[in-house]
Amino acid sequence: MAIDYQSLAVKGVQALSPYQPGKPIDELARELGLNPAEIIKLASNENPLGPSDKALSAAKAALSELCLYPDGNGFELKQALAGRLGVEMSQITLGNGSNDVLEVIARCFAARDSEIIFSQYAFAVYPIVTQAIGATGVSVPAKDWGHDLDAMVAAVTDRTRLIFVANPNNPTGTVHTADAVEAFLEKVPENVLVVLDEAYCEYLKGGQYPDGIRLLSRFPNLIVCRTFSKAWGLAALRVGYSVSSPAIADILNRVRQPFNVDTIALAAATAVLSDEAYLERSCEVNAAGLRQLEQALDDMGLPYIPSAGNFIAVEVGERAQEIYQALLAHGVIVRPVAGYGMPKHLRVSVGLPEENSRFIEALGHSLASVGQGT
Repeated sequence: MAIDYQSLAVKGVQALSPYQPGKPIDELARELGLNPAEIIKLASNENPLGPSDKALSAAKAALSELCLYPDGNGFELKQALAGRLGVEMSQITLGNGSNDVLEVIARCFAARDSEIIFSQYAFAVYPIVTQAIGATGVSVPAKDWGHDLDAMVAAVTDRTRLIFVANPNNPTGTVHTADAVEAFLEKVPENVLVVLDEAYCEYLKGGQYPDGIRLLSRFPNLIVCRTFSKAWGLAALRVGYSVSSPAIADILNRVRQPFNVDTIALAAATAVLSDEAYLERSCEVNAAGLRQLEQALDDMGLPYIPSAGNFIAVEVGERAQEIYQALLAHGVIVRPVAGYGMPKHLRVSVGLPEENSRFIEALGHSLASVGQGT
């Protein structure tokens, strides 16, 4: 009799479905016989500028060390981060992308008898890591597509160990002000850790938005997570980090896998932190691209969720999956978000001006073809 290996997996893992990333360009080219050079991908919130020249140079220089293990402590990157952020190196935990850090946090502080709170329509990794470790996930209904912070506080019980808050949020792009986040943190019990996921924080402009790092001294139960995958343009290298109290970082680093950030990634991330012009250009292109997409969607009469990230969620109706497929046929990859409980929406990453225009044109054709049933 064949062994049912799924039954041997822990219960939380048995019920999981694999995370579905945005469709790769090469995969679509193979499926539909398209020229890869003519496909645009606006599905994974990647930086359309390509990598920083400084990051590329540092990565190439690091290739000669491929036979050596990386610096397991990431000294140079931590030193650069500490200097930029005004924190101590002992407060930083490095990860293979911020996803890695989010999972380490859950494994360190929650167990099978624990509850982890997150918002409806929030980042898929939160419920995934919760279920994987056998904890109970508490999904709090969203308010205007974003986190209902008061309801999340009200959901805290004596079993709550963690609260995940994404600000800005993915996939909806909603954001809370500094005052709202601080008021929320003041209400959370000190024995409940709050993970403030700021993967898109570099795109925020203006003093009304929170800087989680500046809140750490007031809230010792706070952990701030960030990434190099978005505004810094290093998605392929998978570099993320958290900043917390030294005591919390010490615990996280006990569970963090050794050498979890490779030598090339460490070098590129360290170098890009000094490329302020690249970061400014990334933010400028993103802001202009959001305006371009919003104007076009307004002209088309399509509702969308105002976004503070580098993407926008647009409501295209009951036939969103068909419209997604039609866009693929035009060589335009976006992201369906039915898995987030948003079956009528598609999430579109901000591209270069010509890529945004290409999407807008393809969307018009796709809406027309699906509406005609062709």
